[in-house]
Amino acid sequence: MTNYLQLSNITKTYGHFTALDDVSLSVDKGEFVTFLGPSGSGKTTTLMIIAGFEKASGGTVEIGGQSISQLAPHERNIGIVFQNYALFPHKTAVENVYFPLQMRGVSRVQGLRQAEDMLSLVGLKGFGHRHPKELSGGQQQRVALARALVFEPSLLLLDEPLGALDKNLREQMQIEIKRIQRSLGVTTIFVTHDQSEAMSMSDRIVVFEKGAIEQAAPPLDIYHRPKTSFVAAFIGESNLIPATITSAAAKTAESPTLGAFDYASTDVLTDGQKVTLLIRPEHIKLSRNPIEDRKNVSMVVETIVNYGDNALVIGRAGDIPMRVRVLGADVVIIREGEECYINWTPDAVFVITR
Repeated sequence: MTNYLQLSNITKTYGHFTALDDVSLSVDKGEFVTFLGPSGSGKTTTLMIIAGFEKASGGTVEIGGQSISQLAPHERNIGIVFQNYALFPHKTAVENVYFPLQMRGVSRVQGLRQAEDMLSLVGLKGFGHRHPKELSGGQQQRVALARALVFEPSLLLLDEPLGALDKNLREQMQIEIKRIQRSLGVTTIFVTHDQSEAMSMSDRIVVFEKGAIEQAAPPLDIYHRPKTSFVAAFIGESNLIPATITSAAAKTAESPTLGAFDYASTDVLTDGQKVTLLIRPEHIKLSRNPIEDRKNVSMVVETIVNYGDNALVIGRAGDIPMRVRVLGADVVIIREGEECYINWTPDAVFVITR
């Protein structure tokens, strides 16, 4: 793969407010990259600058080595799908898909044939004659996706396109969008605040916070090796424990509340360095009694949240809140208000320096 989309030092200010602060990012051709972050973090503003609907205060956007910063949105050859789909209600599905080809001067006969082919690709063969009101939400979303892809765009932008769908349909469309993206090889930027969407669909996740990129990495790296405490807290359930490195050589740290820790991180650390220790809830074992050869900590159970196949046990170890994920059948060993032990191995402890 080669570097295809390049954002260089993008800034965006509104008066005294900085919405984007020196954002730089490279995206490979054919890559599926998700912008993830809380509301107001800058992910949608970045997408709108790529699309040309917002003008950057500084920096450049390039596709295939060519700057598009001065081009109008319709000159950028970018396909876009929004959450509300924005279909023409008076046009049939095939006419909606044909529309961008019509704007590009493609003949009606050829354009409608291409539109029907694209509807087939997104799983809507035989639906071309229907109007949007005759289609379900998921089918409307597929029409919008077909319309964004039919003219072979240089880049596909998806701005929370699954937000209006119910859970089961969202999961189905996650699989479909990824299948279509892979079959066409189109470079894609997907904006969402849904962590599960980002984890399941992306080649790479870009985590935004306060107008800056906190981390850009593959999903499993984001989850297991977050660069900052914000990323660790934002992605999935986490236990974050303030500590000090006592011996970098021996890989030991000390928490004022929970005592000595062994860790397995390979990062270069120094004695006396202040760090945050991350332990994911699924890497902790809950037991009635201490387990030999593990770090054991006493915890008082406050709440048990059952999900059927698993449960989240929430409690406190001293003054530190802790979360433990257990299989549903195992939760019977403990009740709310009781004391138990939580324990883990050194390789469950990840050291965060920022």
